[in-house]
Amino acid sequence: MLAPWQPLLEWWFGWGSSAQAVADEKSIVWFGKQHDEEARALFGLLVEEALAGGLDEWQQSPQGWLGLILLLDQLPRMLYRETPHAFEGDRRAQVVAMQGLQKGWDYQLLPIQRVFVLLVLEHAEVLDWQNLCVERYRVLLEEQPEANRRLFEGFLDYAEQHQRIIERFGRFPHRNLLLERPSTSEEMDFLLEPGSRF
Repeated sequence: MLAPWQPLLEWWFGWGSSAQAVADEKSIVWFGKQHDEEARALFGLLVEEALAGGLDEWQQSPQGWLGLILLLDQLPRMLYRETPHAFEGDRRAQVVAMQGLQKGWDYQLLPIQRVFVLLVLEHAEVLDWQNLCVERYRVLLEEQPEANRRLFEGFLDYAEQHQRIIERFGRFPHRNLLLERPSTSEEMDFLLEPGSRF
């Protein structure tokens, strides 16, 4: 019997034989906007259920745990792009991610899958979690064969960029407008710089 999270994991990660092959196939899904409506059609109801506090039973295995993390962290950013609801699942995603990390469940996933667990911490406006994220990405990079190193160096670089912003501001200034938070003059100046938005 197909696990309820399996269609989501197959859609998100595809069938690539290596981390680079998966990234080559799926980066447009992960980091583009072209598949937002497809995500809504396929998984919108599951996202709503997860955001409402449901699907706890998915946390009984590493694969289900990963699926729930995607529903809370990645999919809302697609379904509710450019609205405050994009961040609605972040708090629960952080709790769920930390619980699984403490169990070592990330080490039962493929390296490319572990990236999306760590992205939960990368999205957090909490410096301790940013520091942990960068530390885990460095470990993940060191574990990679030469063929994967460039890809995982890129993931680490983005994590370090996020870490520096939280270290400087304690939050992501590019979220201020959507979340109706007033920006400081320093944040407004920063937002004029290249690479200030994610």
